[in-house]
Amino acid sequence: MASSNDFSSIPVLDYSLLSSPDTRTKFIEELRHTLINVGFLYLSNHTVSNEVISSLIEYIPKLFALPQEEKEKIKMANSEHFLGYSKLGAELTKGAVDYREQFDFATRHASRWKAGDPDYYRLWGPSQWPDENLIPGFRQTFETYLEQVQELGYDFSSLISEALGLGPDGLARFYDEDRLMQHRAKIVKYPIPPPGANDQGVGPHYDAGFSTFLLQASDHRGLQVQNLAGEWIDAPPIPGTFVINFGKALEFVTGGLARATSHRVLSPKGDTPRYSVPFFQNISLTIKLADEVLEFPPEILKLRDARGTVANTDSVNFSEFHTEPSGKVNLIGRVKSHPDVAERHYPELFKAIFPNGFSGKGSAY
Repeated sequence: MASSNDFSSIPVLDYSLLSSPDTRTKFIEELRHTLINVGFLYLSNHTVSNEVISSLIEYIPKLFALPQEEKEKIKMANSEHFLGYSKLGAELTKGAVDYREQFDFATRHASRWKAGDPDYYRLWGPSQWPDENLIPGFRQTFETYLEQVQELGYDFSSLISEALGLGPDGLARFYDEDRLMQHRAKIVKYPIPPPGANDQGVGPHYDAGFSTFLLQASDHRGLQVQNLAGEWIDAPPIPGTFVINFGKALEFVTGGLARATSHRVLSPKGDTPRYSVPFFQNISLTIKLADEVLEFPPEILKLRDARGTVANTDSVNFSEFHTEPSGKVNLIGRVKSHPDVAERHYPELFKAIFPNGFSGKGSAY
């Protein structure tokens, strides 16, 4: 049974409260409640430049308006790092088509892989970028944005650790030095679906990592979050905020203390597309989460026990965390989502996951 801690709206946390010792405690308490009972929050007054965000939002329609042949030049199948363009309707969730078009980019990174290393080292590497002459300034703007969100992500990870009673460095072991880390982002367009189509922009799912920072880059509703009772709660855009949610890796290493919350996106209504920019904070490729499950003070565990039982959801867990390093878990998810990329760049893993070959659309869930 869900408890009285269940939620019917997504809390808004004010990052500026951290600037004063008098209000910092309030922020940490609100974050602790959100981590344990909700799994989603809005973050206002954050540290990412409003000017950079505004510039990025202006670029997004121009990015999708590029000629199709230019988008295809940087299609994801070209990239062993699963970075690049994915055309409309290329993925499934729960057997239904996700009606979205997207570009996957990532923070700057030189691949560490060399012959003899695990395949999952190849998962991280340079992005593919559209022709600078066709969309001048976009790459610089987006790389600046990614760097700023990356820094916010690391600071926020320290706050999560503090809120869970681990001290500010309690999650530091899950990250490598900067040159060995990479974080991934998508720029997503959810078009108006054709008449008679279902309204699945992307179906119910969890995120895999620690935290996701979502910029809702247009004023459309569509994001929905599943509460403890299994009800779908709207998370409409709030200007000047990020939506932050917590992933299965954080839930796993906290023994279920932090909540990974099921969510979905409904296709937009009206006559204009919905745009969003999720940033997925990664953890070390090599860390094996089953060896790193954390211990918590009794007073923190009591808060988890008071939460109640989470209802069954349509979303699927990342069960490989029990046995595999984080990088392998993520690579398996990428292969399932994008088998055309895997068949070209990871033929052995492709054959293991698709022993009878594959035709159709990718589905990680």
